[in-house]
Formats: sequence, C-alpha cells, structure tokens
Amino acid sequence: MSKDESIPVAPSLVDDIHITEENVVSKRVFFLSIQVVLNAIVIGFVAKALVALINLITNISFYGRFSFAEHGPAANQLGIWVIAIPVIGGLLVGIIARTGSAAIRGHGIPEAMEQVLTNESRIKPIITILKPLSAAVSIGTGGPFGAEGPIIATGGAFGSFAGQIMHITPSERKIMLTAGATAGMAAIFGTPIAAVLLAIELLLFEFSPRSIIPVALACATGAAMHYLLFDTAPVFVMPVIPSPTYQDMLWYLLLGAMIGVIAAGVSKSVYFIEDLFEKLPIHWMWWPAIGAVAVGVTGYFAPYTLGVGYSNITDLLSGSLPLQLVLGLCFLKFISWSVSLGSGTSGGTLAPLLTIGGATGIALGMLVLSIFPESSINLPTCALIGMAAMFAGAARALLTSIVFAFECTMQPHGLLPLLGACTASYFVSFFMMKSSIMTEKIHRRGVYTPDKYEPDVLQHLSVETVMEKQEQGRPANFQTIYVYPESRLGLAIDIMGRYNINTLPVVNKENKQEVLGMLDAQMILRAYRQNRRDNDAYQRAISIKRSGFKLILQGRQILKYKGKN
Repeated sequence: MSKDESIPVAPSLVDDIHITEENVVSKRVFFLSIQVVLNAIVIGFVAKALVALINLITNISFYGRFSFAEHGPAANQLGIWVIAIPVIGGLLVGIIARTGSAAIRGHGIPEAMEQVLTNESRIKPIITILKPLSAAVSIGTGGPFGAEGPIIATGGAFGSFAGQIMHITPSERKIMLTAGATAGMAAIFGTPIAAVLLAIELLLFEFSPRSIIPVALACATGAAMHYLLFDTAPVFVMPVIPSPTYQDMLWYLLLGAMIGVIAAGVSKSVYFIEDLFEKLPIHWMWWPAIGAVAVGVTGYFAPYTLGVGYSNITDLLSGSLPLQLVLGLCFLKFISWSVSLGSGTSGGTLAPLLTIGGATGIALGMLVLSIFPESSINLPTCALIGMAAMFAGAARALLTSIVFAFECTMQPHGLLPLLGACTASYFVSFFMMKSSIMTEKIHRRGVYTPDKYEPDVLQHLSVETVMEKQEQGRPANFQTIYVYPESRLGLAIDIMGRYNINTLPVVNKENKQEVLGMLDAQMILRAYRQNRRDNDAYQRAISIKRSGFKLILQGRQILKYKGKN
C-alpha cells in the first residue's frame, strides 16, 4: 500500500497506531523462514532418533537383543507369547498418557488441527518428548502403525514450542507448527511437495505467500535431512509400470470409486470401535492394553501384521504377493489397526491406510482379471492407486495422496491413474460420510474445520461499491478518521474495530475535505451477504433457446435480402 493510504489521526492521537493494509510478504516472513529451516534440521534428527528407538524396542521386545538395526517383528520365534508383547506396550502407553499427558493419545494430526483451530497453535512442550517416546513403545512392541504420524505430531509440537518462546503472532505460530509437522513428514518419507500439500489441505486452513514460503522451505529442508540421514532412493521401490490405455483408465476409475466406499467404511469403523471403548466401565489408561490383545492375537496368526510394515507396502507394489497374504493384509491388518487405534493408543494412520488400500487395490485388480482375463490392467498399478485412493477417501487429502504416491515411488506413468482413482475416491467419500478420519474426532468436540478456501469478500470489494453516495461532494471539517472510495472493505472493518465506531466518512483522495459518501457496518454486512448469495445462485448465463431464435431470425433476414437481389 502507498504511504498516502495510511489513516491520518488528529494531533491529540499522534502517538496512536496507524492502521494500514498489511503487506502480503514482509521481512517477518524472511526471519520466520530462517527459524523454520533451523527447526526442520532439528526435526530431521528427531525423526532419525525415533526410527532408531523403534528399531531398538523392536529388537529388545521380539528378539531379546540390544540393537538399532532394522528388523521387523514378523520373524520372531516367540510363539503364543507374542500376544503378551503388544499388551505390555499398551500398558506402558497408558501409564505414560496418565502420568504425562493425555494429549499423546491418538494419531497426531487431529490433535494438531484442534490446537490450530482452538488454542492459537499452542501445544504443551512435554508432547515433544512424550509423543515420540509413547509411539516408539507402541510401534516397537508390535503396534500396527507407521512412524510418520508420531513424527508429524512431534514436529508440530516442537514448532509450536519454538513459537511460544518467541514474540510472534498466533498466525505466525500456526505457520511454525505446520512447518514443523510437515518437515517431519518430509524427513520420514522424503516427499517435500506432498508435505506442502498436506499443510494446505489439513493444517494451515489458508493459502497465502506468507504461510507457503516458510512451510515450503521447511519441507525442502526436511527432505534434505531424509537424504542425509536415511536414503536418496524412493521409499517404496516398485517395478516400472506401463502407460495405461483408455480401457485401463476406466477400470482404475471404477476401482478408485469402490475404494472410496471402503475408505468411508474404514473411517466409520475406527470411531465405532472408539465409541465402544468409551462405554467400558474402566479408566481409559487401560484401554490401549485391551486393544493390544487384538494386535497380539492377530500377530500370532499373521506375524506380518505387526509393527510398521513399510516392507509390506513394497511387497504389495511388486504385484507378486499371493492372494492369501494380500487378503491377510487387507482384513487382518485392518482389524489389528482399527481396534488398536480405537483404544486410544499412540500411533499413526498413514502407513496402515496405505497397506490396507494397497492390498484392497490388488485384491480388486485380481478379481477384475479373473472375470475379464482380456483386461490389460496392471497389478502394481492397482496397488499404487489403491493405497493412494484409500488415503484420499479417508483423510480427504486429494492432492496430497496423488503427489505422495508419486514421490514415494517415482513412477511417472502412475500419475494419470492416480489422478483418476484418487479423485473418484475423494468424490465418493463425501456421499458416504460427513467428516473424515482426520476431522471426526474434533467435530465431535464441536470444533468446525474449514472444508474450502475462498477469496475474502471484504478484500476484493471496494468501499465505492457499497457506500451511500452524496448527491454532490460536500465540504466538511477536517476528518480525523476516513476511508477512500478505492479502499477495501477489509480495511474499513479494521478501522471500525480499532476505533470502536460504526460509521466512516468516505472522502476524495485528492481533496480530503470533500466527503463523497458514508459507510456503516450494516452496509458492509449487506454487501457480504449479497455477494455470497450471488455466488451461490443458479443462473444460465447463455440461453440456448434465445440464441437459437436469434440465429433463425438472422437467417430469414439473409434469405430475404438474397431474394430481393
């Protein structure tokens, strides 16, 4: 905004604050970006430490050895005693939650969303320690979760903590929380673009340069930490998939829509189980241990359902798993994960949704090939779109799911099937459930989550379009507070709120003693309501019937003219 746009005040108010329209990007964005990059470096090391701690607890729990080497629990030789390991882990998680903070319960993203929306992005600093500790215990003792949920929650808590000790606004603290959370995701998976999209779709609730710049830099730094501390190869390696034909695309769209229905069922079942636990006549501290019984029993019959299970996703993407294992990952993994998550233990949702979705995609692909053997659909592609479509439908994160699947596999021929299948799943999910797996919990607490981003009406309507105009500009005494005809309504609202007034004179910018009109709060409210109504009104901009009638008349005139000649 130009210097002339500032609001002058009377001499008695010289020391008062001038109200000006805020710049889109300022030097504060630069300093904030530096801070979130530093935070992302720390979060990268935290992600590495969390993975190492999960590996350590897994080795101690299932193999009785002190080692940080990656070794999943599926190869354990404990026999029936394997059932006790997750139960012990559930007891420990319950004790940590009871004695430390109940906020560590759950999978992290809904809790971060709630703090953004209701608590000015303030998360208790203790969560930075307790969340990864409880998650490592839960996953390391066989919990069917991924490390991404806890590190997202931990990164968000660390960003919030850094924001609470700094002199910043709640909006800037929200950016720091989001940058920390998404940097954690990028550090685990090496998917910076998907992490930025996750911020937009689930955490920021806005899209503006002042928020995207710091978040994007944090995600890029998190991905760089992944390359430094983990690996530079794609997280999920899969065979090269062929370019789809138009017949294949029709099948992939159908599979995506079917998975959207299943995703809604998966989301509802988790909260149905949670409701059942709420009815238990014992303290919630014991619920994770009770839910862990299902984990242990399932793990006894199907050891591959235990633990993080990233290797299961890679095996699914190969397209070579036998049907028995595919169905086991589809149904038994779902039972183990849904009961455990519904019990309120500490864990994530992304890896289980990817596993269940990938298995469902392959199972549906096998079904199609058995009924229509002439079909040329590709089973690895079915697994890829299955895992992404499940996440798109359950979490309502369309763009995140598409880009995440691509960045994790680096399969360019998968983009078109991903776009079609994920959009179909996303579309169907809105007819099947009101909330998503990420928002249902906080909706039940009365917290509204925005489901769309629209331009601010008050920022694109000018005062001139709303004000009550004077018949002729009339001179007036010196105006202490005023606006110009070209000023935005958002600025007028700021002035009214700042000075506790309901009416503002509108003056000529070249001659501030000439009053062109008046503006009051009721006019602004009417303009806002009318704009919303106009945007939602059904109308036909072009009438085919009227246009056709005009063409007929013009044709007749042309024929008459030619007949005369």
